Amino acid sequence: MLGSISDISNYLQDFLISIGIWGGLLGILLIVVESILPFLPLCVFITLVFLTFGNIIGFFICWIATVMGCLLSFTISKKMKNWIHKHIKKSKYHKKVDDMMMYIGEMKISSLAMLVAVPFTPAFVVNIAAGLSDMSYKKFLVSMLIGKTFMVYFWGYVGVNMIECFTHPIYLVKILLMVFIAYILGKIVNKYVKVD
Repeated sequence: MLGSISDISNYLQDFLISIGIWGGLLGILLIVVESILPFLPLCVFITLVFLTFGNIIGFFICWIATVMGCLLSFTISKKMKNWIHKHIKKSKYHKKVDDMMMYIGEMKISSLAMLVAVPFTPAFVVNIAAGLSDMSYKKFLVSMLIGKTFMVYFWGYVGVNMIECFTHPIYLVKILLMVFIAYILGKIVNKYVKVD
């Protein structure tokens, strides 16, 4: 099975390299669209961009794209707030949605950054809940810039070194350390920027 995954990865990597700058733009587009259509495999897109453009350029492409996608999803939710609220009120889940919206809306930058730094957090849900709440663009953007740094690094790191992550537990310790650092950075930024 690992052989076929490797073959597919090599084929896609060769394809992205062959189309040059369009490969980077395609990577950005796929990652941005994933923020709106959450069923797409973000980890695969990030891994392909890392493999194609290297760790440094690939990281920046993915980081910018995922922050752009989150901002787009957040903005759409803000703009359609009344329409979404009207439809949620008809749903049997409206109480849960309202609670989640209030919870995410009241989060401090450090907590929100830590939440989105966790690679398995459904970013789509966070983006919409934050957009429906009274959260400011500035607070959301700062949280995404900090938290997505670690999330992107995690998926790039795991994607490129998948087998090593399963055989060497030290990689998982490094990932937990990155999430903790995201939390601390959020606290520091919150103290000096005063967005909350």
